[in-house]
This record gives sequence, C-alpha cells and structure tokens, in this order.
Amino acid sequence: MSNDQKLRDYLKRALADARQANRRLEEVERAKREPIAIVGMACRLPGGVGSPEDLWRLVSEGVDAITEFPTDRGWDLDGLYDPDPDRPGTSYTRHGGFLDTTAEFDAEFFGISPREAVATDPQHRLLLETAWEAFERAGIDPTSLKGSRTAVFAGLAGTDYTPRLHDAPGDLEGYLGIGGLDSVASGRISYTFGFEGPAVTVNTACSSSLVALHLAAQSLRSGESDLALAGGVSVMSTAQGFVEFSRQRGLSADGRCKAFAADADGTGWAEGVGLLLVERLSDARRLGHEVLAVLRGSAVNQDGASNGLTAPNGPAQQRVIRAALADARLATADVQAVEAHGTGTRLGDPIEAQAVLATYGQERPAEQPLLLGSLKSNIGHTQAAAGVAGVIKSVLAIRHGVLPRTLHAEEPTPFVNWSAGAVELLTEQRAWPSVTGPRRVGVSAFGASGTNAHVIIEQAPEVPAAAEETAPPAGSGTDPETGPPSSVPSVVVPAVVPSVVPSVVPFVVSARSPEALREQALRIAGVADAARTRGGDGLVDLARALVTTRASFEERAVVLGDPAALRDLEGVEVVRGTAQAGGL
Repeated sequence: MSNDQKLRDYLKRALADARQANRRLEEVERAKREPIAIVGMACRLPGGVGSPEDLWRLVSEGVDAITEFPTDRGWDLDGLYDPDPDRPGTSYTRHGGFLDTTAEFDAEFFGISPREAVATDPQHRLLLETAWEAFERAGIDPTSLKGSRTAVFAGLAGTDYTPRLHDAPGDLEGYLGIGGLDSVASGRISYTFGFEGPAVTVNTACSSSLVALHLAAQSLRSGESDLALAGGVSVMSTAQGFVEFSRQRGLSADGRCKAFAADADGTGWAEGVGLLLVERLSDARRLGHEVLAVLRGSAVNQDGASNGLTAPNGPAQQRVIRAALADARLATADVQAVEAHGTGTRLGDPIEAQAVLATYGQERPAEQPLLLGSLKSNIGHTQAAAGVAGVIKSVLAIRHGVLPRTLHAEEPTPFVNWSAGAVELLTEQRAWPSVTGPRRVGVSAFGASGTNAHVIIEQAPEVPAAAEETAPPAGSGTDPETGPPSSVPSVVVPAVVPSVVPSVVPFVVSARSPEALREQALRIAGVADAARTRGGDGLVDLARALVTTRASFEERAVVLGDPAALRDLEGVEVVRGTAQAGGL
C-alpha cells in the first residue's frame, strides 16, 4: 500500500472518529438540556386541600385558608397568645395555615406498627402517604417499581415532634431516634417501595423543596435515576416557630401573608406537603405517561457574605433568576408570570420585587408585563413545602389558562419603584396573556440560610404525530377527587383500547381492609359519576384503569354494570372476597 493510500485511510478513520465523537457530545448536551416532565402531583395544604384539584378551587375562588391555632396538639392556647411582642414565651398572633389531617395515618396500610407510627414524625408520615398518591395519580402502580432506579428528594426544615415524646411511655424507646431522623424522611419512602435510586433529605429552610426539585432534575439528566419524587413538607407540632418570630417581630398580626402589599406586616406560618413525580420527557412519551408540564430550567445559589445571615439578598436573587433562564435557554420576555416567594415581610418583599423588576421586568414590551403573584396570600408560608406548592399552583394555572389573584394586595407596596420595569401585581384574576409560544411561569424560593432557588415551569409540549398513535386516549386525565392512600387518583389508561365496548363493565376495587374497601369504593363512585357526566367511553376507561394502573390488595370487590352499586357494595351485581396466597 502506498503512503498516499495509507494517508487517505488514516484521514477517513480520523474523520469517522471525529463524527462519532461529535455525535456523542451532541447526545450528552441534549441530555443535559432535556426538559423534565412532571407526570404526577399530590399535596395536602391548609383550607382542607387534599389534592391539586382542591388547591385549584381554593386559588381560583380566592379563598383565604388562614384559621386560628389548632386545638388538637396540646398547645396552651390561653397562655400562648399575648398581643405584646416583648412578652417571652408567647405569640402575638393566634392565626396560621394548618393541616387538619396531621394526626391521621394509615399505619397498617404501610405495614407500620402502632407504636412506631406514634414515634414517627408526622412530616415523615405525610410524605409517605403523599408519595403513594403521586404515583397513583400518574397511573403508575407503586408496587411495580421495586428495585427500580427511582429517586427521592424530600425537603424538610427540621422537626419539633420527637423532642415532645421524650417524656412519653417507655414502650416508644427504640423508635424515637429513627422516627425523628431527617434522613429517614426520604429513606423510609425508598425502603417502603423498594426504590434503589438516591434518597436525599434536603434542608435549606424555606427553599428546600425547590432545591429538591433541582437535584431531582440533575439526577435524571445524568442518568443516575430514571424516575424521581421531589418536594417538601412542614408540620408545626409545637408553637415554637410562632414564639421565636414574635420576638423578632417577623409575624403578621393576623397570620396572613400580604405579599407585596402596602399594609404587609410580616409572614404567616403555615404547614403542608407536596410532591412531584418527574422523569425525562423522552421517557414520559415512550411510556405513555400524561405530561402535566415540564421543568424547563432551574438554578440554585447562595447569598454569601451579605447584609445578614437570614436577610434576603437582592443581587443573589437576580443571579439565580438569570442562571435559571440561562439553564432553560430563555429570555426574560419568554416567561409570562412569576410565582413569587412573597412572604409578606416589609424587608423581604421589596427586595424580591426589585430583583424581579431588574430581571424579568426588563427587555419586554410594556404592554406585556410580567404578572407577579404569591400562593402564600391564600394559605400562608408553608416553609419547606412552599416552593413545591407554588409549582403545583403554577402547573394548574398553565393548564387552566388562568392566573389567580394575590389576596390582601389591593394597594401595592410603596417601597418598590414599580415603574422600574414591566411587572404587574396580580391584584385581580387574569386570563393567561396571549402568547405565540408555550405558557411559562418562574417559581422562586429563598431560604433563611441564604440558599436561593428558581425554576421555570413550561406548558407541556404537543405530542408528536408519531407518538399520538400510541398515546393514552382522551379522558385519562386528572380525576376530580383524591385523598389518602385509599383514594382514587388520576390514571393513565393503557394504549390498547377494545374495539367493542362490553355490555357489562366490571369495576374492580381492592384495599387492605374491609373498611378501606368501602371507602375506596365510595371514592370511585364519585369518579364514576364524573366520568358518566363527561360521556363517551369514560366509564370503560375508568374500569380498565382500575385493573391496569393500580396496586391490588387482599380485600376485593367487583361491581358489574352499574357503578352506583359502589356506594354500598351490596346487591346481586356485587362480588366480594378476600385474596389468599397460592394459585387461583
């Protein structure tokens, strides 16, 4: 072979290698940029909110969910309140946003003994139940994921529960340490379901749940995990947070967050839990999961050496917003709204508003201002769950095409130069502005430790024509009601649709106990009523989903034909039984 031929062969090989290397680099870059699909959402928040649908009703109707202190926690309500902010051991407010189900937990459902359940922080218990709901609402049987690379990133800003139990009966010893350990908040979920992806509890104070979502996106894009739960929880077992902030004069006197309002007078503490089920968009499409919205970009940073350990930092907030936009490869004008941190403090709100004005308020037409709102005006500051609650609200707003109003903000704060940029406070509910591209919302959360997070949520993309042929049929969206693990979440109906609608449709229900079976059947009856109202094949879709997307338990019932029999599980069209180990 001549030298010229050898040179030509070498150049061909080198060119082929270069092309292959370029392809690999492009694949890596695409993976880093791939949107993260939100395929499931579950939450429990003040105002009796037990589902995303409940939350949408609350914000779209402008409901104020703040109430007086709860009476079921052993607080000395008579001695706790004092209007004097200087009196030690007291709170000058007696209002906040509280969950009414913190003492409820179906320990038997998760195979937990009564003693261990009592010793387990209610924040851990809520995360466990909400995790189950998030999977079922995505149409995924949680028991099918054992051994999978499913990750859990749970935001939790400490606990005040187990210290109260150290004077409890001695039969709780041996459970208290684990029951209040922060790392177990995420680890118990992975243990219960058998997940083998990362399990990480995140504590960056009030930005915890958004930081958890950021970490989940990184884990998915790197290939470390294939599916992830991300969110956060806060429960106030004691009134210590109210007492501490009363000394700092940081609380609102009436417990309400008057975000960006002229009469803002402090934050209002609240509690709640929210979890998102997320996966790579390409995986969601391949598996036929309904995409509720996508995480387009996210960023996390730190205040650094600023004007105070817990004081918000405007330049850092601007930097985290710009970093999230860069990660999403978007310009400021590409985002139509921001779900703000908006705690209602006289220090923090003006700093945040100025950061939004300096970023999103610039380089956009004056007639298309960024619309600014805060969920905290409805439910209070849910602390480690605040960010994820804002994301759930934003996903719902995108899907409904409506931006709910911010309560208690009829007069914007005068401590902000609102003319410095094109930003408008959502003092009234608004239809979504007309846009040429997808609807987008930025969501902010800032932690008292100085850790800031910002994420950009984008409307779910249109399903490509090729994917539409195998996508689930219409009517497999979110059901109107949900609840604890015995609930009926939304389901993704399998792509195989029978060509002939059966004359008698069987509705299959299962649960851990006879009592749970009756409650489950009653919930499904409500969903069946809604499906009947929608018409079409809604009842057939529901029946198929009950046997293809849900876990099966020992107590079982089959209702043949009329779903009305689900209400009492009696009649000739109802078959009941208890599954036994072994064969048929």
